[in-house]
Amino acid sequence: MSRRKKKKKKGEEHIDESWLLPYSDLQTLLVALFIVLFASSTVSEQKLIVFSQAFSSELLTGGTGVFDYPGPIPTKDRGLTEVDDKNQSQEQVPEDVEETDEQRAEHERLEAIQDKVNSYIEENGLGEQLDTSLTVAGLSVRIRDNVLFDSGVAEVRAENISIANEISKLLEMDVPRSVIVSGHTDNVPIKNARFDSNWELSVMRAVNFMKLMLENPNLNPQLFSAKGYGEFQPIAANDTAEGRAQNRRVEILILPRSDETIQ
Repeated sequence: MSRRKKKKKKGEEHIDESWLLPYSDLQTLLVALFIVLFASSTVSEQKLIVFSQAFSSELLTGGTGVFDYPGPIPTKDRGLTEVDDKNQSQEQVPEDVEETDEQRAEHERLEAIQDKVNSYIEENGLGEQLDTSLTVAGLSVRIRDNVLFDSGVAEVRAENISIANEISKLLEMDVPRSVIVSGHTDNVPIKNARFDSNWELSVMRAVNFMKLMLENPNLNPQLFSAKGYGEFQPIAANDTAEGRAQNRRVEILILPRSDETIQ
């Protein structure tokens, strides 16, 4: 008995291919997305413009272009990255700023104070322990910690108190200036009964040295302040004994005179 063939229902003769249209659109959009991301990651504005024109004509004809509202990019100098742009701005700052007559005069006065301090250092044979430097910030007198303190101790040694007294005399100036005393350490951790870290040690060394100087009645305590920087402002590498010795120091910064200086 022969089997009866089933009749094909109407519509089964051809596979429904309507899904191909959204699928192809999705592929096109994905390709466009990746190219957009690639173009956006570059720093050349000219490339963005070329891609904008291409996609506007090919993919989005009749509508708003993909790059009609591009993200922010450097416009002052095409092809510069943001970091390069910042560096260029910094380089444009003139290196030689013309000083006023008062600033030049103040610089000369600080140089005179520096000469007095240097004479004291030379007369007392302290060239290896003390040194001075004159910068925009002011006149800095640097004292190595082994001149004043025993290891891990914040009190100035009795035999070195005279150094604080002598420096205090050098700070007697016709025109008073603000003075900052700062303490610094190396990066070797410290933890004992008195100090939990180098922060405390550096602060107390600065405070104790400042208090000794302020025993001079001719100095105005209102012009003095103390800071502790711990190990975080080294002037040498901490990977050698010599470098650590340089970082363990007390600095006295004599600030340039300003209108806010107390007379």
